[in-house]
Amino acid sequence: MKVGIIGTGWIAEKAAITLNGLDNCEAYAVGSRQQETADAFAAKWNIPKAYGSYTELIADKDIDLVYIGTPHSHHYDVTRQAIMAGKPCLVEKAFMANATQAQDIIQLAHEKQVFLAEAIWTRYQPAVGIVRKLMADGRIGQPRMVTATLGYSMGNKPRIMRPDLCGGALLDLGVYALNFVRMFCDADIESVDGHCVKSDTGMDLTNAITIILKDGILANVQSSAQCVGDNIGVIAGTEGNIIIDNINNPQTITLNGPDRTFVETIHVPQQITGYEYQFLACRQALIDGLTEPREMPHAETLYVMQLMDELRHKWGVRYPMDN
Repeated sequence: MKVGIIGTGWIAEKAAITLNGLDNCEAYAVGSRQQETADAFAAKWNIPKAYGSYTELIADKDIDLVYIGTPHSHHYDVTRQAIMAGKPCLVEKAFMANATQAQDIIQLAHEKQVFLAEAIWTRYQPAVGIVRKLMADGRIGQPRMVTATLGYSMGNKPRIMRPDLCGGALLDLGVYALNFVRMFCDADIESVDGHCVKSDTGMDLTNAITIILKDGILANVQSSAQCVGDNIGVIAGTEGNIIIDNINNPQTITLNGPDRTFVETIHVPQQITGYEYQFLACRQALIDGLTEPREMPHAETLYVMQLMDELRHKWGVRYPMDN
């Protein structure tokens, strides 16, 4: 599978590293808004083709999948252009700026019958299957509470502070915490509420969210762009709990029984970066003729976008494209 990478930031670099470590996927092309930037990126990561515009990359007939690694504020236009050209797309999280954009892009992909996926890498990783099996086997009894935190001290980065870049912790970090709940608790949400601390620019820097599910599970999740979090996720049941060491890229899963007695620690398989699973999932979906990945269906992508819209509305956090 020949992948064209749109964007040359650190997340695009991570994609290039990952693809260079795979046998059946290739970092085939990179596209930037400046030819010099694309040339430098291609030289650094041994990528055969470099384009000085996104349009040129999308037009390359040999590209099997377009990976969109620009800031989420800029996902909509380039994804729409790629889908209109019939190009399968893997779009970085957060998928779009808001649910309206997400609905429009998903509908367009359905109309054009073009493959489209959200690159929320945790959804594709082996840890998901491991944890789901522990729960399905009754190892912690009935789940009753979920907690998850994700925090990084990110300073005054423009993509966190600026409304036009869809700043704040929610779309950058909180999206992982919300997906953590959705990955392991499939009941409908009865209610969602939360609070946040804002920047002078009106972006949420630290937030806390409470979710009540219709099956009686309560989830408390937090995300912050201001502090170094423990990044731990816990699923607590009537007979024990499961502790995931890092909800952003799980490496170990610890199972405890009644009275928090240690049972076992499970290590995930050795990885390149953890990004490989989303590329491999896209490759398999394309081979199978699907228009969405099994691991992250379009309905889930849209559901999480709607949740984030609802939270931002409660907090009064707005982006220019919300209009």
